[in-house]
Amino acid sequence: MKAYCGETVRAFWVEQIGVGVIVVAVLSMILLKGVACAQGAKAHFVGSESCKSCHAATYNGWKQTRMANVVRDPKEHPEAVLGDFLHPDPVVTFGLDQVAFVYGSRWKQRYFTKRGDDYFPLPAQWDVAKKKWLPYHVENGTDWWEPFYGPTNFDRPTGPTCDGCHSVNYNLETHQVTEWNVGCEKCHGPGSLHVAHPTKENIVNPNGLDYVRGNDTCIQCHSQGRPVTNPIAGKYYDWPVGFVPGERLVDYWRLEELKPGTTNFLQFADMTAHKNRMQGNDFVQSNMYHRQMRCFDCHQVHSNDNPSNLIARGNALCLSCHAKALGNPAGLRGTVTEHTHHAEGSAGSSCVACHMPKIEQTIKDNFVSAHTFRFITPVQTEQSGIPNPCTSCHKDKSTEWATKELKGWSTVSPWRVAQ
Repeated sequence: MKAYCGETVRAFWVEQIGVGVIVVAVLSMILLKGVACAQGAKAHFVGSESCKSCHAATYNGWKQTRMANVVRDPKEHPEAVLGDFLHPDPVVTFGLDQVAFVYGSRWKQRYFTKRGDDYFPLPAQWDVAKKKWLPYHVENGTDWWEPFYGPTNFDRPTGPTCDGCHSVNYNLETHQVTEWNVGCEKCHGPGSLHVAHPTKENIVNPNGLDYVRGNDTCIQCHSQGRPVTNPIAGKYYDWPVGFVPGERLVDYWRLEELKPGTTNFLQFADMTAHKNRMQGNDFVQSNMYHRQMRCFDCHQVHSNDNPSNLIARGNALCLSCHAKALGNPAGLRGTVTEHTHHAEGSAGSSCVACHMPKIEQTIKDNFVSAHTFRFITPVQTEQSGIPNPCTSCHKDKSTEWATKELKGWSTVSPWRVAQ
């Protein structure tokens, strides 16, 4: 007999032999065990709410994160609106009544309006830290896709430029989504088979993937690139169309080509990213990546307990691996203070201050951390202009001063820090 899906199986047997007690019992057992489809079954997206009953703690933790709340409807969530719509500002040429979605809450907040079945960015953004309005418009010669769209924000729908990363299962034809925001299935893949019959084999767990495919789960959105096939149905997309977790991202997505010695909108001359949303472009260059670390070895996306969803705070995170006592060849020889030459507990004695400097622009005069983990020397600043962590912190000092100081550090290699 050919294979059938749940309700079809029931109908087939009712038609053939009628409903008998034994048959009903057997069929109920089959259905309860989640035989959604026989051989060749393909999972489909069902939404994060379907995960809640079995994974309540994980769901509730994720629900508090920015990942789960980056895009919100101000009519449903008026508390999500951070911009000042009460006082006139010449930058703001629209009212809150025109806003269908607010996007972002940490560094910036942008505003989308709906026209037809698509969304478009409105021409102002809110600087969260400085609490002020700034213009929002992608300038000429910046993002690669800019030449393929018209000159105004209303020529640039967010469907091809944004929405694939800010939703689950964006449909290119209907512009509909299973859900907005980074839901469970954005990282775990379509979950219908797992919901019907939960096993480890019918859902993607990024933690069980090899380090390339595990990291691809995050890099799909935290990177700058373009689809392997572009345009798609006449439109240029800025997200990896068709990719689902568990696959290899390289089959769908090409990271931006980095050019040594070039400083532009995307990169500094040493190929560290110049702009936000390029954590993946940075990370794949790092020793951490080549030692098969994964993004979620440091970030806990199901929790909002620590800044940036980190699994621990401050140096405790780095020292959970980089400690000599743990047998790690990359562990510190001596104390953190001896390594950093800064007082314990000070900003300069933080691992990330030197190895993850905030030099990548997310909005004017607001910067996020680099993810190459390289120490950028003052000499590199002199040679190519890339900001270094020494004079970025000691703003009243020169690169010459910083280089002289580093040469006096006898506990670290002068070839790594002073040349």
